[in-house]
Amino acid sequence: MANVKLLFGGSEQSETQSISVECFCNMYGEITIRIDKGQDFPISLISLDRETAIKFSRELRKQISLID
Repeated sequence: MANVKLLFGGSEQSETQSISVECFCNMYGEITIRIDKGQDFPISLISLDRETAIKFSRELRKQISLID
């Protein structure tokens, strides 16, 4: 299985462009989300099993649909 990582940066409007979010599938078949706020902050990680990742993606799509 190829290991694909997606990297996202924050927005200028919310002044979060120095924060990055990385998503990838870890060696346990979980989706790991890594948040890096920069040098002065520790890196945060959360790993979601398949079922939880699906629920999260549905909720994220729902929230995106509410943006005008």
